[in-house]
Amino acid sequence: MKVYGITNCNTVKKALDWLKANNVAYEFHDFKKLGISPQKLQEWDSKAGYEKFMNKQGLTYKQLDPAVKEGLKTKDDALQMLQQKTSMIKRPVIENGDFLFFGFDESIYQAHLK
Repeated sequence: MKVYGITNCNTVKKALDWLKANNVAYEFHDFKKLGISPQKLQEWDSKAGYEKFMNKQGLTYKQLDPAVKEGLKTKDDALQMLQQKTSMIKRPVIENGDFLFFGFDESIYQAHLK
C-alpha cells in the first residue's frame, strides 16, 4: 500500500496515525520531496477523474490568480497544474491494489484497509 501526501498536513497526519494504530503497513510518498509524475496523475485521472483529487477547497487553489483558475479548462491544464502545485492534490492519496481513495474517512479506511 502506498500513501501520498505531505508531512505537515493535518489530514495526512490523522490518516498516518490511523494506519499505525491499526497496524496497516504502508510506504509514504512525500509530494514536497519527491513530486508526482505526470503518469501517476494520468493513472489517477483514468481511475477517478481529476475533479475528485483536485482540491478546490484548499489554500493553494484559493490563492491562485483568478486568471490562472479560469485557465484550468481542460484535464491536461488541470493535471499540469497539479504536478506543479502538488499542494492542490487532495490528501492523503491511498493506493492499495484496486482501492484508490483521496482524503481521510475512518469508516472507509475501516472497510477497505483492515
